[in-house]
Amino acid sequence: MSKPKIVVLTGAGMSAESGLKTFRDENGLWEGHDVMEVASPQGFARNPELVLEFYNQRRRQLLEVSPNAGHRALAKLEQAFDVSIVTQNVDNLHEKAGSSHVIHLHGELFKVRSTVDESHVLDWQKDLILGDTDPSGHQLRPHIVWFGEMVPMLEVAAEITQQAEILIVVGTSMQVYPAASLIHYAPNRTPIYFIDPRPNIRSSDFEQLTVIPKTAAQGVPNLVEELLNNWP
Repeated sequence: MSKPKIVVLTGAGMSAESGLKTFRDENGLWEGHDVMEVASPQGFARNPELVLEFYNQRRRQLLEVSPNAGHRALAKLEQAFDVSIVTQNVDNLHEKAGSSHVIHLHGELFKVRSTVDESHVLDWQKDLILGDTDPSGHQLRPHIVWFGEMVPMLEVAAEITQQAEILIVVGTSMQVYPAASLIHYAPNRTPIYFIDPRPNIRSSDFEQLTVIPKTAAQGVPNLVEELLNNWP
């Protein structure tokens, strides 16, 4: 008998309690930088050294943090469910916690790719500097989806969300498109659990929506125990 399908959509709030800074603060700056300086092809063309060092700092920080209780609980769900995680996060904390099927919409911090051949992707945990090149001599860049770039995994994520028997949304406002569109791919009447300390949607916004106004590390473990104990 096949396991019931759970799809989990996660955002920056999922990793905040592991000590990772969320994507950008309220004034639109990201670690003191205008987002377009460090997260756009134009910014990279203008000042590649700034952009590379920005991601080097993120990479170093990621090496120092660990999954939180929310990440670990999602991995535990695989005991009884077929779980796919679709994340806007570029960290590897879901994988580190033990989740086996993770789709990264916005790329991965521990990977780099050629600036010319997008299919040339390498695992990379050290600093990336000017002069690090692919075999053809083209500069390597962070394997991150920047503003203005296509989101290549979006179609895959939409197909997976269409299979959801349960949908869990954690640590994302679901206001940033195109990722925010995914919730609408879930089949009608799919139970949706929305976990966020400051939820911006109401239970009446979707059929069968349960809003859990808690952080990921608080809300996810409770929900996971409930599903493992009570799901038919």
